[in-house]
Amino acid sequence: MTDAALSITQSAVEQFTEQYLIFVGCNVEKHGKRWIVTASGESETEIVDGDISLFCGKHPSESGANEHELHSESAFFQELVAEASEQSPIGKIVLTSQSTQMEMPPWIQESDVDVTAATFTPYYDRTAVVLLYRISIETVSEYQTEFLRAIAVDTRSMDPLSMLEDTYLQTVSSQELIESSPVSFERSEALQFIEQTREIVLDRIQSKIDERHQEASRAADTEVEEYRQLQQQRIEELEEKTTQLSVQVAELSKSIQRSNTQSERMQALEKRKEAKSKYEDIESELDNLRHQRDQGFPEKQREIRGRHALEIVVTPLTVTQVEYERGELELELEKQGMSQSLTVGYGDGVGVTEEVRCDSCGQPLTEENPIQEIHAGVRCSQC
Repeated sequence: MTDAALSITQSAVEQFTEQYLIFVGCNVEKHGKRWIVTASGESETEIVDGDISLFCGKHPSESGANEHELHSESAFFQELVAEASEQSPIGKIVLTSQSTQMEMPPWIQESDVDVTAATFTPYYDRTAVVLLYRISIETVSEYQTEFLRAIAVDTRSMDPLSMLEDTYLQTVSSQELIESSPVSFERSEALQFIEQTREIVLDRIQSKIDERHQEASRAADTEVEEYRQLQQQRIEELEEKTTQLSVQVAELSKSIQRSNTQSERMQALEKRKEAKSKYEDIESELDNLRHQRDQGFPEKQREIRGRHALEIVVTPLTVTQVEYERGELELELEKQGMSQSLTVGYGDGVGVTEEVRCDSCGQPLTEENPIQEIHAGVRCSQC
């Protein structure tokens, strides 16, 4: 989900989960953060069998046999979304000014300017598509995490519509069931939307990929160091054995010289031969270990780092066509008795659709550079 949607993630997860479980015929009893979910023989779901316990959020301790965590990255929620998306992977919803809340741009929200009136005049309809992706980051060994991301783009320009992502998530996680109608695009177009938005998803989650990569790299470094220490210990043990065998061979050589009988001599020769053979075997192993150590144990490093290498799997779950109105939003601004009118491009559920610049310096208005003054035009905080 977009950064702006992170604050509603848990509430959206809980609302969607409760709505879906009730829809498929389960009974949900809430006891604070713990929910008791019961499925009957008529329940149309495979993720709940009998009674289970859901803990809203991350459980402070280990979960029991029929206990599951409920949050955006939990295994239970991933299974629930996958099951729900299989039932209705494609749909269409219509947004209107009556169904969406008027959203002020961040460069107004972060300013001291008051909006005394806002009038939206729709001129034409536009089409967007919202794709819900499940992203899995895992390694060959053990580490795995999954989470969801919604990506919204205008079907004509393919421009990302981040605010529409939030609108969509709030809409589908509302308590009311959504009326969905058939889409007006072909399968080939849906595949094209997926292809064109997959890179957007990867760009959005790059920080999480980097974070997991650092964790995996640290785990690999730790394992490599542990292996290096074990091999160093083995080298020291072998060095001690070679010293002992060298001393033993020297003593046996002296024993051979002092032998009084042929039998004693042959026995000492046999023992020295056996000791020399062990010495040569250990020396060979020792030379090999020293060489590997000097090279940094390349084969073992490849094996360890291969097990900790990340695999990123991006799976589209749902494709939703969104029809919305575009037009102009006329704003009446006021600050310290001064007033100013401002007209900007706007879309239902999409927000302001055009860049607005400072009338004085020409810098674009942003969340970091909001309106500062409205006297003699709109001025930004940098003026």
